[in-house]
Amino acid sequence: MRSIPLHAKILLGLVLGLAWGIISVFSSFPVSFTTDFIQPLGTIFIALLKMVAMPLVLASLIVGVASMNDFKKLSRIGGRTIAIYICTTAIAISVGLVLVNIIQPGKHLPEDTRESLMNLYSDNVAAKVETATNLEKQTPLQPIIDMVPENLFEALTTNTQMLQVVFFALIFGIALVKMNNTKKEAVVNFFDGVNEAIITIVDFIMLLAPYGVFALISTLIVEVAGDDLNKALDLLISLMWYSATVVLGLLVILLVVYPAIFRSFTSIRYRKFFKSIRQAQLLGFTTSSSNATLPVTIKNCEENLGISREVSSFVLPLGATVNMDGTSLYQGVAAVFIAQALNMELTFTDQLLILLTATLASIGTAGVPGAGIVMLIIVLEAIHVPVAGISLILAVDRILDMCRTVVNVTGDVTVAAVIDSAERKRVLSGVERPKEKASA
Repeated sequence: MRSIPLHAKILLGLVLGLAWGIISVFSSFPVSFTTDFIQPLGTIFIALLKMVAMPLVLASLIVGVASMNDFKKLSRIGGRTIAIYICTTAIAISVGLVLVNIIQPGKHLPEDTRESLMNLYSDNVAAKVETATNLEKQTPLQPIIDMVPENLFEALTTNTQMLQVVFFALIFGIALVKMNNTKKEAVVNFFDGVNEAIITIVDFIMLLAPYGVFALISTLIVEVAGDDLNKALDLLISLMWYSATVVLGLLVILLVVYPAIFRSFTSIRYRKFFKSIRQAQLLGFTTSSSNATLPVTIKNCEENLGISREVSSFVLPLGATVNMDGTSLYQGVAAVFIAQALNMELTFTDQLLILLTATLASIGTAGVPGAGIVMLIIVLEAIHVPVAGISLILAVDRILDMCRTVVNVTGDVTVAAVIDSAERKRVLSGVERPKEKASA
């Protein structure tokens, strides 16, 4: 008898978690059972993924950079990666702006719902505004300053400082290239062994994935609904036009933009692509975190898509930090939606400013749940829309965060596939000599 594939088990856990959450809210069964005894399973699962994320980035990136043996190649891959990330982010925001101006979801929000939401989430808005204000006080070069770690071990202990770990790994890998082969080989073999061990740990963690997904989804339903699922559904229906606009935009990116990129730059069939990374997509959906999903994303890319380690270890950690296509699209839609709901007219210049600000803000958006809201405040202030307006979208933000994380993860893998395809073409054309893979 054939065993059930892991992705099917994860999907089953998602469905059962949804059912359990609804039953918990409607039945007389205490909701506290879900929060006290089921939620910890999800918390542990995410903690395990985060536990291996930073060591995996450090080890795999050091091995990948050291194996290149060519500074020109490193600069070429790095330059192409950043350029494509910026282009896909700008495209995503543009898609969102076009859709939100055509559908105009803000015009469909009832006046009483608008006032209710503004009052309900006023405290949440104040906390987000304070965080955004601290970010705005920073100097223009603060992102570059933040990229350099004062203490590597401190950076390794928090998943919000992945760019610092990437920076150190790049410097360390470059230093290895400058060393003599004997000493270099010993260090590279060590980190290669660490990398293989972490990949094995990821295999162990994925055995818990169905149970972790069940816990995360059931807890989400309970948290969103509280003690009254009908009230939560009323809010969701009121924000249906906004939610539908965001989801439609995300689908356009997934089903139109990325396939067009694949057909133009790679030979991979998009159906095979989706099949190969569905584990990472499902985990991105349930965890709402590109960083937590990163170990599985790297594993899927190397094992299922055949992307080389030197490309996956460089492009994917960088993408989890600076490439947020789904989040950027959402910021564009949300900014215009809030302006429409508050009866504020935005000029063409304002919308160009949204495009520019959201593109830059995405680079500083951490790959963790809810980080996009903080960056949205910066976008709103740039176009002089009251930041209190984010209270209009907080009710559905957690659910939409799950959807846009799927696009964020998919976008990272898309760029990795494009870069890997370009490097393979250089080898086949004779521009660059082939070499052995870094992994065993």
